[in-house]
Amino acid sequence: MSEFLSTATLPGEYRELALTVRDFANQVVAPVAAKHDADHTFPYEVVSGMADMGLFGLPFPEEYGGMGGDYFALCLALEELGKVDQSVAITLEAGVSLGIMPVFRFGNDEQKQQWLPLLTSGRALAGFGLTEPGAGSDAGGTRTTAVLDGDEWIINGSKQFITNSGTDITRLVTVTAVTGETEGRKEISAILVPTDTPGFVAEPAYRKVGWHASDTHPLSLTDVRVPQANLLGERGRGYANFLRILDEGRIAIAALSVGVAQGCVDESVKYAGEREAFGRTIGRNQAVAFKIARMEARAHTARTAYYDAAALMLSGKPFKKQAAIAKLVASEAAMDNARDATQIFGGYGFMDEYAVARHYRDSKILEIGEGTTEVQLMLIGRELGL
Repeated sequence: MSEFLSTATLPGEYRELALTVRDFANQVVAPVAAKHDADHTFPYEVVSGMADMGLFGLPFPEEYGGMGGDYFALCLALEELGKVDQSVAITLEAGVSLGIMPVFRFGNDEQKQQWLPLLTSGRALAGFGLTEPGAGSDAGGTRTTAVLDGDEWIINGSKQFITNSGTDITRLVTVTAVTGETEGRKEISAILVPTDTPGFVAEPAYRKVGWHASDTHPLSLTDVRVPQANLLGERGRGYANFLRILDEGRIAIAALSVGVAQGCVDESVKYAGEREAFGRTIGRNQAVAFKIARMEARAHTARTAYYDAAALMLSGKPFKKQAAIAKLVASEAAMDNARDATQIFGGYGFMDEYAVARHYRDSKILEIGEGTTEVQLMLIGRELGL
């Protein structure tokens, strides 16, 4: 895929998908993005539209209700959505890579049959409860516990910053919990928790700087009882398995970030061609033209990086370093381009109804979520043997 550096050079099915999602983003998502952002409301009608298109099932086999596509197809959809609304894009990204993918990768046949058709349809959402007040990148800080009582797990603890965890259509959250101790180290496992289980509570949503139309809650779990069979994957492998999920998710976040970076370019080119100052359009000023040229270079470079990482992943080759590079480069491109676009728009760039203003507020989290910039640098250095 690294040889396909733009939508125009993508193979037929990929190109058709990207253009279809682009039309949906422009015609359905963009017109309501500012209102949902201002009202801090979850865009149920947009999510329903994505479900109708099969976007939540893109990288999953048809036997589980999926579209039979691959992870690169998901990335192309995220790039197009990211151009106009990050909240919508992250709802899809988290719903698939964090919500569905753990069940698909590590679930047994019974768990897959129970949950995948529902989740891949997009009529229900799932989240992943990893992060805690003292744990996230540091697995050793995990305090949520799960204790076996007969044939049930009793779970107690709390989680924070969990995406898609409190919507009206959220049905499942996979939580990591300490299930014992091995050689003096915490044994961390992953357990499926249906959201209607007594003791599971999605606390009031956060007041966030950005991603106002994305659903994010802290969670509390008090004597939550689920069947022993809800263990996802091997006992004690919950955190290790989630690291694999994060490697894949970094490519998806990179794709979303590329959409943001390119969206800022597109908006800036349009504005620079219309806005006049001192008797001519501002795009004729070299200072503005050069700024936009650098923005385009960032977007192109970041796209190349995530295409390369996706190609390695789908070919079954090691991709950890390339995924980290893609996430690092793309998230920084999104933040830099959002800042520059805001500057080009001047006072209008500070008004919430403009997409570049929302991108400026939204983009910072791209350098934090699913592995901070510092974590990516650590991973890259480690892969280099440092």
